[in-house]
Amino acid sequence: MRNRVLKTTILNEMNKNGTLLWVDDEIDILRAHILFLENKGYEVDTVTNGGDAVVRCREKNYDLVLLDENMLGLSGLETLALIKDIDSNIPVVMVTKNEEENIMDQAIGSKIADYLIKPVHPNQILLTLKKNIHKHDIVEAETNRNYQQNFARIGSRINDSFTFDDWVELYKELVYWELELHEADSNMNELLAMQKNEANKAFAKFIRKNYLEWMTEPEKAPLMSTGVFKHSVFPTLDAGEKMFLIVMDNFRYDQWRVLGAELAEYFTFEEELYCSILPTATQYARNAIFSGLMPGKICSMFPELWVDEDSEEGKNVNEGPLIQTHFERYRRKNSFSYHKINDSQAADKLMSQFKNLLTNDLNVIVINFIDIMSHAKTDSKMMRELAADEAAYRSLILSWFRHSSVRDLFRAMAATGRKVVITTDHGSVQVNNPIRIVGDRNTNTNLRYKLGRNLGYNPKEVFEITEPEKASLPSPNVSTAYVFATEKDYFVYQNNFNSYASYYKETFQHGGVSLEEMVIPLITLVPKKRQ
Repeated sequence: MRNRVLKTTILNEMNKNGTLLWVDDEIDILRAHILFLENKGYEVDTVTNGGDAVVRCREKNYDLVLLDENMLGLSGLETLALIKDIDSNIPVVMVTKNEEENIMDQAIGSKIADYLIKPVHPNQILLTLKKNIHKHDIVEAETNRNYQQNFARIGSRINDSFTFDDWVELYKELVYWELELHEADSNMNELLAMQKNEANKAFAKFIRKNYLEWMTEPEKAPLMSTGVFKHSVFPTLDAGEKMFLIVMDNFRYDQWRVLGAELAEYFTFEEELYCSILPTATQYARNAIFSGLMPGKICSMFPELWVDEDSEEGKNVNEGPLIQTHFERYRRKNSFSYHKINDSQAADKLMSQFKNLLTNDLNVIVINFIDIMSHAKTDSKMMRELAADEAAYRSLILSWFRHSSVRDLFRAMAATGRKVVITTDHGSVQVNNPIRIVGDRNTNTNLRYKLGRNLGYNPKEVFEITEPEKASLPSPNVSTAYVFATEKDYFVYQNNFNSYASYYKETFQHGGVSLEEMVIPLITLVPKKRQ
């Protein structure tokens, strides 16, 4: 008998959906509703006034409180405030006959979980319980089920992606599931990570096969860094419209999806993805955007504007002049400004001068925060902990954006009614697999690409370009070669290999070949019209 009672108790606990407190001075007429909930597996305690409700909440932890608004003694709103003082996180559902708007406003302002008008149907109550107690479990289960149903199809798409457009659509889907599974706190994240790794391996093969052909036969190439102005800036200027171009250094598509949700109040979006040139590094890719030329062409046509890898001069000090050369080649007379934001002070200063920007046809603004954060993760132990994985990295970027003057800048741009194009020069990938390389003291320091003479590496582990001119890349020496890390690899020299491999593992790097670095956002933001 004792074992049977124990077994029954355990089963009851397993089947219990939650513990509720129902506060209503007419609780007796709600017995049918209470029985319905108990049959659904809920434990329901009842009281008839606010004072007793407060006492119960001090004595016991409840998953949710159903609270009548109109009671003798303490009102529902007064009881709500006292309950929230005890546990600010407990969901409270107001149940009332009162449909006055000011009562609803007060209840919502007090952060109620839901608002039900009497007479309530049992299924209405069940729905609000599912939303407020079981939402996480329901969302996780449904998300897992949907991803499992799409798992095999995604695997097939990885094997059947033969064009850059195919890779764009696949990458969009992978990012979609990455965000969905994270939001649902799913246990499927490792499975998705495995598929992303498979996709990057296949994407590296795709780039090896096609990249040099794109360079020699541009008509076969997708939209790349050199075509951003021609594709997304010049048509707007030709239509007589003024606009903004925002280049967020080191900005990925998944990060755009998070920030885009913050901007949806002010803009509608036209979303595209394009292909960064190699190396996926600011010196090369951003200069290609602004000049409309491949790095090799910049070096030969405007040697005074190109800075070699071994130079101590800043690699992006000539971006404004490169835009000017771009305009001059196309005989454009449009006025433009160029600004770079490296910190909050620079953003504040630009905001104070914002009205001055409105005289220009085009305002180009480079925002370097995300790139600075990426480097900080490498150099700072605290940043390594704060941005330990992709989700944490996105969260940090979102927090920065919400509390920075850059958000105010976007609001100000929306108020002008002008189009805003937001893009990047490249993305980044979280590396975890060190590979050995040998180079002399003049070899560059980037972990995802190397250029130099007599580089030593395993050709099977890299994408190599032994004739830089075929890729429109500068060649400081006759025997210069470029090699690019793929997937999640990163280069480490033989000397102190284990020490450096450990130091850089799980950091975010760029310069090489991956979906995260090369398939990058190009978004046109159209301000919403305000009434």
